[in-house]
Amino acid sequence: MNVSVSSGAWSRRDFVAATGAAGLMAAAVPSLAQDAPQRKIKLGVVGCGGRGRWIANLFKKHGGYDVFAVADYFEDRATGAAKDHSIPAERCFTGLDCHKKLLTAKPEAVAIITPPYFHPQEVADCVDAGAHVYLAKPLAVDVPGCRSIEASGKLAAQKKLCFLADFQTRAQPIYQEAVKRVHDGALGDIAFGEAYYHTGRIGAHNLPGAEAQEARLRNWVFDKVLSGDIITEQNIHSLDVMSWIFKTPPLHASGTGGRKSRTDIGDCWDHFALVFQYPNNVGVTFSSRQFEGFGAAEGIVCRVFGSKGVLETDYGGNVMIRGGEDNFFRGGKTSDIYEAGAVNNIATFHDSIVKGDVSNPTLAPSIQSNLITIMGRKAAYTGKLVTWEETLKDTERLDAKLDGLKL
Repeated sequence: MNVSVSSGAWSRRDFVAATGAAGLMAAAVPSLAQDAPQRKIKLGVVGCGGRGRWIANLFKKHGGYDVFAVADYFEDRATGAAKDHSIPAERCFTGLDCHKKLLTAKPEAVAIITPPYFHPQEVADCVDAGAHVYLAKPLAVDVPGCRSIEASGKLAAQKKLCFLADFQTRAQPIYQEAVKRVHDGALGDIAFGEAYYHTGRIGAHNLPGAEAQEARLRNWVFDKVLSGDIITEQNIHSLDVMSWIFKTPPLHASGTGGRKSRTDIGDCWDHFALVFQYPNNVGVTFSSRQFEGFGAAEGIVCRVFGSKGVLETDYGGNVMIRGGEDNFFRGGKTSDIYEAGAVNNIATFHDSIVKGDVSNPTLAPSIQSNLITIMGRKAAYTGKLVTWEETLKDTERLDAKLDGLKL
């Protein structure tokens, strides 16, 4: 059974507020209007919570999309999004299978902004229906889900459909230039790296009188199965940069984690501490937390140390390479990344559809990063070393057990 529900109670905009980066969202972002594109793409949006409605507005502001239909498990969220775009009731869908109902309206493209547990089936159904797919990260919560996304991506290309995974960092020019320089040898021989995603507590939806299952859906970000736990749902931003830098996947991962502070909601862990081992004896330490840090440094950070220089990346902060005269790269601040990354991806998606470019380059790296988070999660859950080869063969499917919810 498939479920389409709203985006969660929290976003990286909340993270920005929690970390005190007051100027982050105030910075200028690229123009949302793209010289009035002549080609209007009929877009359906599945998932109408905070991020879903926000990103639907970005699609509208681009100018090349007609936000044509919306769907969400919760009626209040679907109707709210429909009102934003003057969508009639017959193209506003709710319930467990709302994405299937939306597909009967025959949108040309679908933006899927739902919890990751539901992505594989939603993507498969959209591709089967002949719709281009714009997918929020992460792609899935388990390895079979990642494989399903991979298969849907291959089928999409065969059917001449575009498929874009919405990672903001990979669409940010300063990140792109910095990582290119690393790949060109700016750091020399890489010695080790470190990555982290540290933030305070995140907000929950208080729903007095709500049914337990519906309250769980509203607060899916705290649910291990619906979200994939914090390492997959949130920490993937840091680990995706790590994966981007190193290109090849880690050989294995080991580590720990648990619930020591946030024990009053859901079952997600509130911290992870891991080591990812890469070829050539290069280790990358990783940690994350979602509880009060009492003034400790917070952010979404990745650093890599080499014989000739050091790469520093900070989501919303500075990205640069420290090194000798030949290797130094000043880079700059990425204050606009949260919105600008999405704006860039929305423009790329439109261009790809109009030009018929179905190379879909975001798919393979996004799957690799997703699998890395699952490898790290299993290593922490089991307390054992987990290899990449074992991860690729993993057949465990997470089961959300959502019986009793309305169709």
